[in-house]
Amino acid sequence: MLMGGEVQPVPLTLYTDAFVIRGTIRTRQRRVTDILNQADEPFLVVANATIDEYGSRGIASRSDFAQVNLSAVLFAVSDESLEAHPDLRTPKVPEMAMITLPPFRITGRIHLLPQRELHEALTELTGAFLPVTEAAYWSDTVGEARATAQLLAFNHNRAHILAPHTEVDPWHGLDRSAAAGGPVVTEDTLIGAEGGSAPAPAPAQDPWGDVPETRQP
Repeated sequence: MLMGGEVQPVPLTLYTDAFVIRGTIRTRQRRVTDILNQADEPFLVVANATIDEYGSRGIASRSDFAQVNLSAVLFAVSDESLEAHPDLRTPKVPEMAMITLPPFRITGRIHLLPQRELHEALTELTGAFLPVTEAAYWSDTVGEARATAQLLAFNHNRAHILAPHTEVDPWHGLDRSAAAGGPVVTEDTLIGAEGGSAPAPAPAQDPWGDVPETRQP
């Protein structure tokens, strides 16, 4: 059921497992999750829709209106952030998470009820579409480059895995020069055994230069 208020167009991008649909939704709702969770029908009508298929080299389709099945939507991204009414806000604790919605992966902050153990908090995380803030999303499978959004809402029923996530630097504790196969600079190479400077490294040789001619016997 829609809240009272002025109907306004909200720019929205919907991602399915095969298409990206961009356009606007006319709604009285002020939050993306409410637009999706409180829709009167199991679909959304997108105005000024642009429909693009993953991996397609053709021109995207355009339509004045398009009906999009909500059960097919993996996640939605709003192009602008709408402030919710203060009485709609419930105190939550942000937790970094990774969500897999094939062919996409999403990282960002999910929002859990406070004063719960993580297991209990995840058990209580319910809803058809759930919000993720400070989100990043990409798909290596369909060639969608990494993109970011301040807020997106993902289809809980389509998510395969939702788990706490920690960003890890793969170079942490490693010598990057050694890992890259380059020369390792040590104190001995900078200072000679007698306290002098180390000799400069020999210039690289051209493997194709000064090739001796082959003499005939």
